[in-house]
Amino acid sequence: MEIPDNTIEAFARNFHREARLYGFSDADCLRFVNAILDLIMKNDVANTHKFSTLHWSREGEQRYARLPITMEQLCIREYDHIIDPPFFERWLEDEYGRYFLLSRLSLHRTDFFDLVNDPTNIIGVITLPEGLPIGAVAFLKHDILSKKAELRKLIGNPEYRGKGYAKTATRLWIEYGLFGLGLKKIYLNTINTNIRNIRLNQELGFTIEGILHNEVMIDGVYKDVLRMSLWLE
Repeated sequence: MEIPDNTIEAFARNFHREARLYGFSDADCLRFVNAILDLIMKNDVANTHKFSTLHWSREGEQRYARLPITMEQLCIREYDHIIDPPFFERWLEDEYGRYFLLSRLSLHRTDFFDLVNDPTNIIGVITLPEGLPIGAVAFLKHDILSKKAELRKLIGNPEYRGKGYAKTATRLWIEYGLFGLGLKKIYLNTINTNIRNIRLNQELGFTIEGILHNEVMIDGVYKDVLRMSLWLE
């Protein structure tokens, strides 16, 4: 169950007031918040290790080393510069598509053709078994030397949202990144109010690395940005 923002704000205000009574300075309050975040991250690391042992084992190395990846539910293939642009034009019109193109840290809208033609970006297209494209996954700014990249995902066809396709496709794409591209670290940035996306990322083994407070403004309201990552030992 998601806790309302006003409840969290009221709790925070009460803590801050009580902390002041006990002699906490603002710096002490920040240290307290950081200590809580560290505890959360340590707990997430423990859960991630269990998840990684189960899902990101070396058994996936051969199966997910190259595209296409074919499963009973869906397939992920390479982006096709001839047949795929019309699908992306439709997908990128709504809010979900907008976030696929936006820089999570600056809210600068990336041009679609710049994105797909950048040699450091790797784009995969999610299709149904019969070949119908329904979305995309991507590794952006693939750093070969540091073995890291930014993950993005999109179910572009609204008819197939909320049916498990995003989770399945993301899991397969992560496998491809780890065992096909040799990535050691996969990271992403998400708005703090996107609770559903945060929970999905946590289920997939991502942990919170840090919080950028009031980092971006959306529709006139400042939002925090969470930086999350998955690291393969």
